[in-house]
Order: sequence, then structure tokens, then C-alpha cells
Amino acid sequence: MTVPLVSLSNLSTEPSPSPQVAAIWEALCAEAVNASAKDAALTRAMNSAVLYHASFARALAQRVAIKLANHDLDHEELLAVIAQAFVGNRNIVADAAADLTAIKERDPSNTEILTPFLYFKGFVALQGQRVAHWLWHHDRLHLARHIQSRISEVFGVDIHPAAKMGKSIMLDHGSGLVIGETAVVEDDVSILQNVTLGGTGKETGDRHPKVRRGALIGAGAKILGNIEIGVGAKVGAGSVVINAVTAYTSVAGIPARQVGKRHFNLPGITMDQTLSEPEYTI
Repeated sequence: MTVPLVSLSNLSTEPSPSPQVAAIWEALCAEAVNASAKDAALTRAMNSAVLYHASFARALAQRVAIKLANHDLDHEELLAVIAQAFVGNRNIVADAAADLTAIKERDPSNTEILTPFLYFKGFVALQGQRVAHWLWHHDRLHLARHIQSRISEVFGVDIHPAAKMGKSIMLDHGSGLVIGETAVVEDDVSILQNVTLGGTGKETGDRHPKVRRGALIGAGAKILGNIEIGVGAKVGAGSVVINAVTAYTSVAGIPARQVGKRHFNLPGITMDQTLSEPEYTI
């Protein structure tokens, strides 16, 4: 039995993918074929999610639409919206490919592309937020809010559509993650579960944290206010951060204070959660 390709008319003339996206797509297809060969019960799932699609963009659009569709905005309607966003901002698909590469390289429990693409809610939630972000900046605020709400309902991840998210980001587990409207998360950042990038009250305007490149935010950390988490910084699990964190330093505690010595790598990439002095770990 064959299943037709999902019709994505807005992607019918999509340009040739970049070498990075093409490599991700090739790996994804190969892993889906292998998964199906190992377990015939997965054949239909692998075909529907990956192998019946003509490109990474189409497979990704289908995955996000399937997860977020409901009676208010059904699968075909949502698929058309996602395709519009992908055409309107070609970086969305490229950034998603970079996120998958980051997860494969950083998550010790995973050695492939297929598993996060299919099953990691942090990955799919982030791609949905990228679509909502595009809608937000095209004055489609209620539709952006709808997608935000569905991501929160389905995945337990609440990222405001206006928040600025970079690429090569890993939202590890994702559960309980909250990122506010004026927050910025730059490239190569890793964030664990139950993290809040929030405000400090009812103030308006620019009021949320700015997490710079390569930072690592430990599980359960609460970072509050318009403060900067510097390049390559580490925030320990369970910390409450209300003051800026200098680049390449580590903080932990309630309230968070600097611990250990200055380091010289990007822990968001290395996932090094130890500090330079062995009595401290995060």
C-alpha cells in the first residue's frame, strides 16, 4: 500500500537545500529505513514521518502539524501555515537541521538524528515556536498565540512567540520550560528541564534574560529580569539568578553566586556540567 506525499503547495518550488540540510535529510532517511528494517511494526510510521516526503522541509512541516493540530486548527490548515512560514523565512528549516545536529552531538543518550526528530518534545516545540515567531512578526498575533498555546498543552513547553531563539539549541527534555516575551537565546545554548527565563514582576518593555552563545542552563534554574547570561556561562541546577553572569563563569545557589574558576570553553556545546573545583557540581 502506498501513501501519497502530503501536499504542500507553498513548498512546491522550494530551492535546493543547503549542504547541511541535505546531509541531515540523507541521514534521517537512512535511519528511518534502518529502523523499519529492524522492526516491521514501524514501517508505516517511518514512511509517514520521513520516507514518503520529498525533503526535510516537508517532513518537518508534517511532524509539527501532526503534533499541534486540533479541532480549532486542523492538520491541513496548520500545514499550510507552517509552509508559509518556511517559505517566508528559509532559515527556519536550516536552524532545525542545526538543532538536530546539536542534539546528536550533545545528548549522551542519543546517537542519531531520527530519535529527536520523532520523539524529543524539546526539538519539536522549538520548531513550532520558530513558526509562531514568524507569525508574530507578520502581525498574525492570535495565530501565533494559538500555536504557543498548543505547544504548551502538548509538550509542556511555553516559549513566547516574540522570544528570539538562535540555532544549534538543545532543549534537553523540555518539560516545564518557560521563556518570556523579550528573552533572547543565542546559538549553541543548551537548556535543561524546568528552566524559567522570566521577568521580576509586572514591569513592561524589555524585561527578560539574554542568554548568550554557548551558555549552559542547568535543570530547574530560574533566571529573572533583563539580565545577561554571558557567552559560555554555566548556571547550576536549581539556581535563582537575579544578577548578570559574566562570560565563561559559573554560578550556583539561591541567590546564585559565582563558584569555581573561570573556564574557557562553551559548556552549551561540551555539556560539561562540572566546575573547576571538584567539590562543586551542577
